[in-house]
Amino acid sequence: MARANGRAQKVGDQIQRELSDIIFRELRDPRVGFITLTGVEMSPDCSHASVFFTCLESARVEPALVGLQRAAGFLRTQLGRRMRLFTTPQLHFKYDASVERGDRLSRLIDAANAEHVKD
Repeated sequence: MARANGRAQKVGDQIQRELSDIIFRELRDPRVGFITLTGVEMSPDCSHASVFFTCLESARVEPALVGLQRAAGFLRTQLGRRMRLFTTPQLHFKYDASVERGDRLSRLIDAANAEHVKD
């Protein structure tokens, strides 16, 4: 996740913290459930934010994405109340599959090491 500049990175980090808190404390959509925000990528002018998330269960990804997209307006409003920005960015939610890929690779490495030890 490449960042545009220092300010955009700082704003993205703050948005990630605030959104995590808002989702945990205020969002009442059961589709969202237990998600983790893994990063926020800002446009250079800070008018758009791509919010990356992951789920505990891969079967819950689609419902969580639909719930987050449906709640984007509410989340943006709450974010605007908490942060003092000239423009509160449009929120675009995207599933972050890197955690899942990393877990799969880790299991493959463990299995290869176990086979190596047997030989």
